Amino acid sequence: MLKNRKIGIIGSGNMGEALISGLVDSRVTSKNNIMCSDISEIQLTLIQKKYGVQTTTNNMEIIETSDYLIYAVKPQIMSSVLNETAPALNMSKLVISIAAGVPLKAIEQCLKKKLRLIRVMPNICAFVRESAIGICAGKHASDEDVVITRTIFDSIGKTVFIADSRLMDAVTALSGSGPGYIFIMIEALADAGVKMGLSRKDAEFLSAQTVLGSAKLMLTSGEHPGQLKDKVASPGGTTISGIHMLEKAGLRAALMDAVEAATKRAGELENIIMNQFTQKNDHK
Repeated sequence: MLKNRKIGIIGSGNMGEALISGLVDSRVTSKNNIMCSDISEIQLTLIQKKYGVQTTTNNMEIIETSDYLIYAVKPQIMSSVLNETAPALNMSKLVISIAAGVPLKAIEQCLKKKLRLIRVMPNICAFVRESAIGICAGKHASDEDVVITRTIFDSIGKTVFIADSRLMDAVTALSGSGPGYIFIMIEALADAGVKMGLSRKDAEFLSAQTVLGSAKLMLTSGEHPGQLKDKVASPGGTTISGIHMLEKAGLRAALMDAVEAATKRAGELENIIMNQFTQKNDHK
C-alpha cells in the first residue's frame, strides 16, 4: 500500500523523528520514499545520517513531491505552516496532522478548501514504538485514507479509529496525558518498595515491569481488567488487602477525575487555538 508512495514529514522534532525511525525500521516503506523538513539544518543533517531519508528546509518541496503529508509541527506555528503550504495542497494529497490540540475544524477553517484530512493523536511512547494512537477523519477522507494512516502510525504503536472527532479531547486526556499518570503510579509503587526495604533500583524495575506485564497480559488475553484483577486477588490474600486500601483512598475516582479534568482542559486549549487561527486568517 505504501511501497511506491512518497511520505513527506513537515517538522522533524521529537515526534517527527520517532515516526521516521518507526517507518524506516518497520520497513512498511523504503527510506527512499521518505522526505522530511525542519527549520534546523543541524537536525536535518543528523536525521539524514541516522536514517538515510531525504531532507530539505523547503516545506513546499515536501508538498510537491509527496503523496502523504504529515504535519508534525508545534501547535503554535501550525497556522503559519498551513498558510505557507496551502497553495500546493489539493485532493490528490492525504493531509495528516499530529499537531497537538489542533482540531480538524481549525485546519479546515485555515485552509478553506476541500482536502482529505486526518488528525492523529500519538503519545510519548512513540519513542519505544508502543504509542497509543487515536485517529479521526475529516469529511472528505476515505476509508482507504484511514487504513493508510493506520498503516503509517502502526509503525510507532497501536492505532484506534475514533469516529466522532469531538471525542479527540477525551483521547488527548486519556492516552495523550495518560503516560504522566502512569509514571506517577510507577514512582509511587517504587517509593513503597523502598519504604519496605527494597533498593531504589530494584523497586523501580519491579514497578515498571509490573505495569508493562499487566498491560501486555490484558491486551493479549482480551479479558476484562476486572476479571484479571480477580485472578490475582485470592480470598484473604495480600492483593485484596492492598486493593481495599486503594478503594478507601479513592484511586478509581481520582483517575476518573484526572481524565475528566484533562478532557475539559483539552477543550479549552482547542478553543484558544481556534481563536488564534481565526485571528490570523482574518488578518491575511
